[in-house]
Amino acid sequence: MDYVSALLPPVVMAAFFTALVVTIVKSQGGPNKAKEDAAVDAAIARAEAAGRPAPSDRPTEA
Repeated sequence: MDYVSALLPPVVMAAFFTALVVTIVKSQGGPNKAKEDAAVDAAIARAEAAGRPAPSDRPTEA
């Protein structure tokens, strides 16, 4: 019975991970795609408007 208790946690985690991946893949696109894209674009615009320097604007250490 030790092998059952040793294998149970990885099997459960694999099942949850598979369900997570399936959920993410199914939620891509569809009727909510435009709303999600708009939310991401708004977040990027807010970050740029806040005046944060872009990674390419930072001085390099040479």
